[in-house]
Amino acid sequence: MKQTSSSAGDSGGGTPREDKPAKGLADVVAASTALSDIDGRAGRLFYRGYDIHDLAGHVTFEEVAHLLQRGALPTREQLADYGAELTEGRTLGALVESHISEIAAKQAPMEALRTLVSLAGADDPDKESNAADANRRKAARLTAQQPVLVARYHAARTGADIPEPDPELSTAANFLLQITGRRPERREVEIFDTCLVLHADHTMNASTFAARVCAATLSDMHSAIVAAVGTLKGPLHGGANEQVMRTLEALDPRGVAQAVREKLAAGEKIMGFGHRVYKTEDPRATHLRRMSQELAEASGDDTYFRMSREMEEVVFADKHLYPNVDFYAATVYHYLGIPTDLFTPVFSVSRMSGWTAHVIEQHADNRLIRPDSEYIGERDQKWVPIDER
Repeated sequence: MKQTSSSAGDSGGGTPREDKPAKGLADVVAASTALSDIDGRAGRLFYRGYDIHDLAGHVTFEEVAHLLQRGALPTREQLADYGAELTEGRTLGALVESHISEIAAKQAPMEALRTLVSLAGADDPDKESNAADANRRKAARLTAQQPVLVARYHAARTGADIPEPDPELSTAANFLLQITGRRPERREVEIFDTCLVLHADHTMNASTFAARVCAATLSDMHSAIVAAVGTLKGPLHGGANEQVMRTLEALDPRGVAQAVREKLAAGEKIMGFGHRVYKTEDPRATHLRRMSQELAEASGDDTYFRMSREMEEVVFADKHLYPNVDFYAATVYHYLGIPTDLFTPVFSVSRMSGWTAHVIEQHADNRLIRPDSEYIGERDQKWVPIDER
């Protein structure tokens, strides 16, 4: 299926010089990819040709990671082999182990992950190779280690004891176990696993493009992922889900509609609404809304879900904007017991599967990404000696 539009942060390529370049390189095709595609007008997302609605709730995150990184949904035997790679890959290297406490004491979550991923590169046994088989192994290790890094960071900064990953549990189950300190309920695991599936890849978004630009220089996978993590850290890309939760926490549940209308009238942006690509509802938001409601009802306090629904109705009525993936992800993560400032790191746990797949794809058919630019500065300047300026 041909890609129909580009997402926020898209870049690359060039436009005819007689045309004014698109601001932010909107709609400029940056690369060819077989990994994911979006139909923005119809509100559809595909991973290697599979509709996200067919995947969410029907396949596990491990299956989706295998699909993205290795080209196909796995057989049972392939899934068992891939799961064994992930289990082995969850063990952190000596350099990461020796520095994680110091990093947790000095750096905020996304800064810490940027540093820890870089250190993990030094520990990786395939660090000297960009060969296809080495890249596949590194992709599995990074996918396995990211949730452990987030959980270990959180434990180090809070001084909490943390359970070791259980080899019998999935990525989703192990993360909830390590973050909350309790063995999660089956339905909690299913919901969080679906969240990971929904966030796994999303065409040429800003962090993915950053990873591909780095990889296109034939730099190594860990360097490319550091570029992606650093890009996700920016509030115009990552962080919206955290800001949604902060907004909900700051509002009076009895005055949501009035507060939202006042913000809109003042020209303030309401986080979690609108998207550079989707002209209708983000298909991921459809699943997240339903899961947020389920978790809210199960918790016995659905206040934040009800507030979210009211916000959604007001923003749609006033601005005709739909919620995006970040809006209901916030309350889903909240009800699962994930600390608010770890919402963006959780995004990276899932997106690691897509980032690494894009690096593999870039290395397999590489060309240096070097877009043109439009010069808008002064011309024909004359040099003047410094004493005459």
